[in-house]
Amino acid sequence: MELQKIKWGIISTAQIGVNKVIPGTQKSDLCDVVAISSRNQNKAEEAAKKLGIPRAYGSYEDLIADPDIDAIYNPLPNHLHVEWTIKAMHAGKHVLCEKPIGMDVADAQLLLDECKKHSDLKVMEAFMYRFHPQWVKVKELVRSGAIGEVKTVQSFFSYFNNDPNNIRNMADIGGGGLLDIGCYNISFPRFLFDSEPQRVVGLVDYDPQLKTDRIASGIMDFSGGISSTFTCSTQMMPFQRCLVVGTEGSIEIEIPVNAPPDKPTRIWLMKKSGKEEITLDITDQYTSQADAFAKAILNNTPVPTPLLDAVNNMKVIDAVFESGRTEGWVGV
Repeated sequence: MELQKIKWGIISTAQIGVNKVIPGTQKSDLCDVVAISSRNQNKAEEAAKKLGIPRAYGSYEDLIADPDIDAIYNPLPNHLHVEWTIKAMHAGKHVLCEKPIGMDVADAQLLLDECKKHSDLKVMEAFMYRFHPQWVKVKELVRSGAIGEVKTVQSFFSYFNNDPNNIRNMADIGGGGLLDIGCYNISFPRFLFDSEPQRVVGLVDYDPQLKTDRIASGIMDFSGGISSTFTCSTQMMPFQRCLVVGTEGSIEIEIPVNAPPDKPTRIWLMKKSGKEEITLDITDQYTSQADAFAKAILNNTPVPTPLLDAVNNMKVIDAVFESGRTEGWVGV
């Protein structure tokens, strides 16, 4: 029997889609990317030709109206995530939406409320890192007690981009570090602890010209002496790392977010007895994400990351912003 596949349509020719998500999805045995759209027909056709996609549309509306498409991937700018995810749902499509799920918690809650009206459709925030074997291994080690009782997660994620014409630097459409990459720093401990922080304190520095947050640091209090600290920046030397520390050891993740699709990844388990390097097989985490989402559709099972998780992540982001303004602890 021919393997049943999910037919995908891609909204926009965003770089994250063209360079990473689409090629990864095309490797999946459960997925076919059958269409791509742009507000410019020529751009859509260029991307379709480059990626070997059969159909190109000059509008998002035409793509989501295509009856041959089962699922939509939405990598639009942050301010359009909720609007176009809802439009795709109204067209009867499942949606994988890029992070962050929206502009703020009110935006995210609007989407969650709409999803409750479409229980037959799958909607998930695209936190691809959760599907990479290195994070599966880290969570397994944490759950097995390999480093004792986990007490804190420390993470850092930065790049340098001060181009005013780049969407990541446009404040009115959701630019800035916390929404773009700080969402990962906030997601890491929530994923590992399977719980939510009770309060946060944040320090946020804004670019005086761009008006976007260029450096943000925060402390998340998960109560009971369990915490997480992070720094993210859009104007620092590119770097990323995550450290998980427990009462009997620690785990360091070398490339926690942008794990390469063509090279093995490494984590280090450190205990009093010594340091063990654990190498994980070559994996395209975007393929793994596409597989997981497709299986949820084909088997009619819950998506691995429920939309409530996205709303809760947004609650913490909002609280860090508020703390930066008020210069004090903010409850989540």
